[in-house]
Amino acid sequence: MPDDLLLRLRRFHDHTFPGSAQQFQDLVRDGQHPTILFIGCSDSRLVPYLLTGTGPGELFIVRNVGAFVPPYDGSAGYHGTSAAIEFAVLNLQVSRIVVCGHSHCGAIRAAYEGVGDDAPNLKAWLGLAREALLPVQAGPEALRRTEQRAVVLQLERLMDYPMVRHAVDAGRMTLHGWHYVIEDGEIHVFDVQQGAFVPASVSLHSGTGPYQPYVEHDGQILTD
Repeated sequence: MPDDLLLRLRRFHDHTFPGSAQQFQDLVRDGQHPTILFIGCSDSRLVPYLLTGTGPGELFIVRNVGAFVPPYDGSAGYHGTSAAIEFAVLNLQVSRIVVCGHSHCGAIRAAYEGVGDDAPNLKAWLGLAREALLPVQAGPEALRRTEQRAVVLQLERLMDYPMVRHAVDAGRMTLHGWHYVIEDGEIHVFDVQQGAFVPASVSLHSGTGPYQPYVEHDGQILTD
């Protein structure tokens, strides 16, 4: 049986790479200088380069289950997401951070339904969504609202990272909260003035910050 993955690797080397060889060689010679840290869910339907129309060297990408940002506690440890945030801000000096959640997110559904004891790391990780959960049954509307609330929660946590807050307060960085509706191909961006997510097709910007507590239409307030 043909090894499909191996065939794809060969296709990249033989057919795709030659058309971009100079670009990659320039990136090796000059180094990477991405301006955007993209924190996105690991979901296979979320494709950052496709959504943003970017190419090699333009995005510094961090992906995890749910697009979550761990709280900053100042302790050193084996935490890939926190380390990537520090590297992007302090070493790469990115000017934008995007947190991108999406519709039909398995992580948000699992945060409501729970996971088995055979996945202790996943169970602990999903706890990062707890503050965004609603006290209702996890129907389609509740899941959508929770997906969006979770994005705002991560933006609030980002502002607790000293290097992020310093860059934002100094006017060198902006934060952007996005919710990608897969079936519509539409990104909804968080507008802090409206306290709501607005379709990019009608929005006047790609997201605003820093962020105040997010007030839901029913009066609930999401705070850190």
